[in-house]
Amino acid sequence: MQRAGRDDLVGRMIGVSTLDVPTYEAIERDEGATGQALLVVVLAAVANGIGSLGSENAGRGLIAGILVGVLGWIAFSVVAYFIGSTLFGTSETSATIGQLLRTLGFARAPQLLTVIGFIPILGGLAWIVAGIWTLVTSIVALRQALDFSTGRAIGTGIVAFIVQAIVLGLIFALLGIDAGDLGF
Repeated sequence: MQRAGRDDLVGRMIGVSTLDVPTYEAIERDEGATGQALLVVVLAAVANGIGSLGSENAGRGLIAGILVGVLGWIAFSVVAYFIGSTLFGTSETSATIGQLLRTLGFARAPQLLTVIGFIPILGGLAWIVAGIWTLVTSIVALRQALDFSTGRAIGTGIVAFIVQAIVLGLIFALLGIDAGDLGF
């Protein structure tokens, strides 16, 4: 049963972060939630930028970080849609790119923890926890949006990540962008 308050942005971010399946399902169905998902991606990128203060990559472009975060989200969602619906799809698999964009956008909510990344020791722990937590929320997002097993979601995520990395690497190379300039 879906808990109260899961229609607002913060409620949905909490629902996804606590792996509440009805929240994922509500986001998947709500075509109006794509803007909210984009906002979560941007907030996560800003948190990453703030959390990087004091590192050698700090200040190399919060705007560039946001752009890369948004482009990465879109690229991963599109690739995951095609990989999940074809390579790993089953007769039960039914999804749209929009559903992947929404669920995977909200899956980045745990990255807000990286805002404290600049704090010695605690910050490093926040980066690790946020990374693992986001991996888990992303797998659940893939599973729910693509309507298949956790194993298929993990496979989809791995293949989509590799394909996305190759595609973005090629785009950066063609545009002459050094990934180090973007904080990678």
